[in-house]
Amino acid sequence: MTKAIMVQGTMSNAGKSLVTAGLCRIFHQDGYKVAPFKSQNMALNSFITAKGAEMGRAQVVQAEAAGIEPDVRMNPILLKPTSDSGSQVIVNGKAIGTMPAAEYYKYKKNLVPDILEAFRSLSAENDVIVIEGAGSPAEINLKDQDIVNMGMARMAKAPVLLVADIDRGGVFASIYGTLLLLEPEERAMVKGVIINKFRGDVKILQPGLDMLEAKTGIPVVGVLPMLHVDIETYSSQPLPKCGVYRYCQAPDFQILLVTYGFDDEQLVTVDMACGEPLPPDFLFALENPNVLKVAHNAQFERVCFSRYLGHWLDPHQWRCSMIMANYL
Repeated sequence: MTKAIMVQGTMSNAGKSLVTAGLCRIFHQDGYKVAPFKSQNMALNSFITAKGAEMGRAQVVQAEAAGIEPDVRMNPILLKPTSDSGSQVIVNGKAIGTMPAAEYYKYKKNLVPDILEAFRSLSAENDVIVIEGAGSPAEINLKDQDIVNMGMARMAKAPVLLVADIDRGGVFASIYGTLLLLEPEERAMVKGVIINKFRGDVKILQPGLDMLEAKTGIPVVGVLPMLHVDIETYSSQPLPKCGVYRYCQAPDFQILLVTYGFDDEQLVTVDMACGEPLPPDFLFALENPNVLKVAHNAQFERVCFSRYLGHWLDPHQWRCSMIMANYL
């Protein structure tokens, strides 16, 4: 019988996509047939499958982590914003029209059969389905029509992991407040909490974790680190004169050396000039939209890795320690 697990967050960009992708990779490496699933995604940019269907890009990354091809069933509903109060509605990869938010809010319950058909179809082909929520399950003004958070968890009968972003501050309040705003039966579905984007000594965090567990009765099952990056490169173009974009576009551009570390772990150096490949866990973190990358000259590193990978990495995923130092 197919198992399902769901990842929800205390807010948008808490790291749900990262954790979902990570679970897909772990289950895949353990020999299970696994697929990601998100009933409804909102994103301006989309991915076009081999069959010409449109779906969310996060599920594409998750499919890659699961070792399978992207399939529109992984994201049956995609909303592409056209204004502050309206979106193009895409169902099973095809646009069905543009709706104001209020109209879609009333309409979306009609899409439950499409969601269940996609979910059940994927379930019939896999051992595990890893489901991603959207935003927060504690958006109490939207709960009565929910099809993507606790509403989806009930449909799938899936236990829930709750992810929170400590980098923004207020992580304990966001976790505790989210849990308090859930109905008792919803709260009972939350089996663990994950704190994302942590940097520093986890021993200092531990008293807070213990108190949170005591107050909620729900264990903190993981604290996820950040990725720190530094590189050495070569190009025949003079960087001070031409800038990073022309520097990276030179035919002889190379990344020679990469040093990285996850949070406070020991640094790892990869000598690419001598043929050493970049490790899969580093590449996975580099491309994942919910892993925060920190570098001394983040724009340079981001553009260089974009050139190496063949596609642009989102600047919102990077933090520049040189710029942050200027604030001190």
